[in-house]
Amino acid sequence: MTTRSLSPEQRACYERDGFVFPVPVLSPQEVRSCRSELEAWEQERGAPIDFPEKSKSYLLFDWADRLVHHLFDPLVLDAAALGAGLDWKTSLQELSAESMSSWFAVMEHKLWVRPWDTPPNANNKILAAGAEKLGIAVGSIKRNVKGCWNLGYCGMGCPTNAKQSMLLTAIPAALSRGATLYTRLRAERLRFAGSQVSALDCSALQADGIHLSGRQVRFRARHFVVAGGAIGSPALLMRSSVPDPYRLLGKRTFLHPVVISSALMDDRVDAYAGAPQSIYSDHFLHQAPIDGALGFKLETPPLHPVLYATTLQGYGEAHARLMRDFTKVNVVLALLRDGFNPASRGGRVRLGAGRLPVLDYPRGEVIWEAARRALLAMAEIQFAAGARWVTPVHETAPGYTSWAAARKGIAELPLKPFLCRVVSAHVMGGCGMADAPHRGVVDHRGRHFWLDNLSVLDGSVFPTSLGVNPQLSIYGLVARNASLLAAELSGRPLPAIP
Repeated sequence: MTTRSLSPEQRACYERDGFVFPVPVLSPQEVRSCRSELEAWEQERGAPIDFPEKSKSYLLFDWADRLVHHLFDPLVLDAAALGAGLDWKTSLQELSAESMSSWFAVMEHKLWVRPWDTPPNANNKILAAGAEKLGIAVGSIKRNVKGCWNLGYCGMGCPTNAKQSMLLTAIPAALSRGATLYTRLRAERLRFAGSQVSALDCSALQADGIHLSGRQVRFRARHFVVAGGAIGSPALLMRSSVPDPYRLLGKRTFLHPVVISSALMDDRVDAYAGAPQSIYSDHFLHQAPIDGALGFKLETPPLHPVLYATTLQGYGEAHARLMRDFTKVNVVLALLRDGFNPASRGGRVRLGAGRLPVLDYPRGEVIWEAARRALLAMAEIQFAAGARWVTPVHETAPGYTSWAAARKGIAELPLKPFLCRVVSAHVMGGCGMADAPHRGVVDHRGRHFWLDNLSVLDGSVFPTSLGVNPQLSIYGLVARNASLLAAELSGRPLPAIP
């Protein structure tokens, strides 16, 4: 069932007069935002915008790109659809929670995703203790480990092979069934004619896996699967000049932008020891409508000296002073759920020097407003847990010795790039799936809309971000779509998934 954005009066006007005017598309806030970005650029340049920047401005400026893409806004499309009788608003009904639940269960079983019954380490305990004192619900994170020694070095490569990664699960399983694994190759370009991909051109790398060897390799196949992630996959398709008539490729790339709060405790925390992430809170994901102010998820990060040192603000003696207290440090992070609020449009992958991918991710007011709320929430939790000093990871934050001081100080912090540290580990989107070619790059199966024998099977197909860490969502969706593809190519029935 489709709901039109135009009122019955507007539809009657079109049918009577042949046109509708006006059709509001931009809100006053969006107009002010675009104008302020243009005026800021002109002020920095010292002159009004002129050629060559006036030509194809949407390729140079994010605000111009947003204006152009209002051509594909449902408000505009509904107006255009009046004369053509087209429906523009449908959804991915095939991917309902009910239809996907069995795929998630299958992958949890295969990859040994289980509840983690070992008590949390001190870093996670502090998050749980502070949250519970404030009446904020927390939960335990499942982990895909088997025989874990609880060392805490997960992110650096499990030294005991307890982590059930693809190196221990999917890759050996594929090899045992006759697959061939090629390493130290860089996929450069898909060759296609009409609607068929014919070959993949690759550059061979030297033994270091970084520098080119000068050798070229070409693969031919009946069907091609791209799984380069939310940066690599759109970049390969752009280098290949695959059909992209609606200019959607590389757009709506989401990051779960992360802001961080560090606290100094009285006792040793030794946050580098023990499972790094075992406690979470979704409390702040549910404080507003999903398309309202951005919600955020709270977790603790893996914390090793190099990771802490490279993320921490400051330099020189000030930085060294913070590092001396490393063993007593607690760190909490907030993952902002981007992509649902209309002003949170995500970033864009484009090709830079050497035709390698570059990600641009504008951080507008909707991101900074959520970042400030997240920094306040984390500081309050840390003080509730007994912290004697808390600082947001921010270049001008002096650190605070009480919740009252933190509440006042964080409310006044200037939030802008290079001052407030924003990081990310979850890259999603760029080859978004949709119900029709004008809305996405692939369909619900990951099949490319314009090339019949091309699939994209990774996190780049998410049309927005998720409210959770995306690992299991990628596992489940890819298992489903790979099974559909295998059944089609082999002529065999789909696996029986209850």
